[in-house]
Amino acid sequence: MHDLTCMIKGCQSKVYAPAGTHSVCRAHFLSYLTWRRRKGPQMFMRYAGMTMEERDPLVGDWANTIREEETPTASTSKP
Repeated sequence: MHDLTCMIKGCQSKVYAPAGTHSVCRAHFLSYLTWRRRKGPQMFMRYAGMTMEERDPLVGDWANTIREEETPTASTSKP
């Protein structure tokens, strides 16, 4: 987690958790978990056994589902 901001284009929130070799903010991390959950229970089993580099294509697939207007900004975070 070397990046200081979320990997999603347009999002300026602080990083919260890793997503492959990248990092995402809390809102996008929860979105990523929901996306994986919708893929089915086998996704969690398969994902748990992957290295961070092997997770990158899955993170890329998920990131393509994010619309830019859905990205939270640092100004919308709690004071």
